[in-house]
Amino acid sequence: MNPYEAYMKEISQPMRDELTNAGFSELTTPESVDEFISSKEGTSLVVINSVCGCAAGLARPSARESLENEKKPEHLVTVFAGQDREATSRMRDYLEGYEPSSPSMALLKNGQVLHFIPREEIEDHDVEEIVHNLTTAYNQYC
Repeated sequence: MNPYEAYMKEISQPMRDELTNAGFSELTTPESVDEFISSKEGTSLVVINSVCGCAAGLARPSARESLENEKKPEHLVTVFAGQDREATSRMRDYLEGYEPSSPSMALLKNGQVLHFIPREEIEDHDVEEIVHNLTTAYNQYC
């Protein structure tokens, strides 16, 4: 690993931990993404994590807080854009019809996208608005 990769891994680790400590499983390879999509039935929240500025700093807390809702997804997973590039690319293949966006969040059911929140609906919004966006989808689909 070159010094830049090591530095970025060190910087991104707390951002990874923020989601994994909240119960999200990291998918770090294309194979793990394929296995997850093909094997998980029910609803899943996918967070495409990112180091990108304030949008990422809003996405992670919003995803965590949304889980306090009575209805919530059965499965929680994350891929890290810019870090686990191949896994992120593979996950984006499953988010057919949605432009790549980091950070972003998707609610899936049996691998099909039910609700998608792109970066544009994260940045310049507050945590409460993003949580409301997520929990409205949970209440409808979970």
